[in-house]
Amino acid sequence: MEQNTRKPLFTIPNLLSLLRLCMIPLIIWLYCTQKNYALTAVVLVLSGLTDMVDGYIARRFNMVTDLGKALDPVADKLTQASVMFCLLSRFRMMLVPLLLLIFKEVCNGVMSLVVIKKTGKVCGADWHGKVCTWLLYAMMFVHIVWFDISREWTTALIGICVIMMTFSFALYMVRNYKMLTKEVTNNDNAA
Repeated sequence: MEQNTRKPLFTIPNLLSLLRLCMIPLIIWLYCTQKNYALTAVVLVLSGLTDMVDGYIARRFNMVTDLGKALDPVADKLTQASVMFCLLSRFRMMLVPLLLLIFKEVCNGVMSLVVIKKTGKVCGADWHGKVCTWLLYAMMFVHIVWFDISREWTTALIGICVIMMTFSFALYMVRNYKMLTKEVTNNDNAA
């Protein structure tokens, strides 16, 4: 008798990722329309905490799903892009990490789809991706709450994030390339 090993889609971690997606319009509304920067920062922190909690629950209680591996980074990146877009109204330099984020995620997304198609494997985030995410959240939080931040601090914080984003992007591309070349080698050996 064949056992059903499929995991349910509506797990607590996946619902937390969906909640993060629902927070994005609230963040935009609070920042751009209400100009309530303190509450914007609170919602951003809650979003970041749900990201931490969903990952912990998924690993601790064996609730890791392919949907969660895909949904979690989408919620992160959409949150980050939305907040950086909001911050552009006060900090023009925010355009640099925003454009890099878009470029990085489009490239990684395409490469990940190729890896999934060729190998059937959905890869989760690596340590450098998590560090990059938390650096971005910290940088955005500081820019939301520190109204008169100097240009030097802005440049330094954005520079750190850009360096880590570039490093993480390179490591993900190497990982995906290795997975693809390993799959090609395995298929050649099987033939």
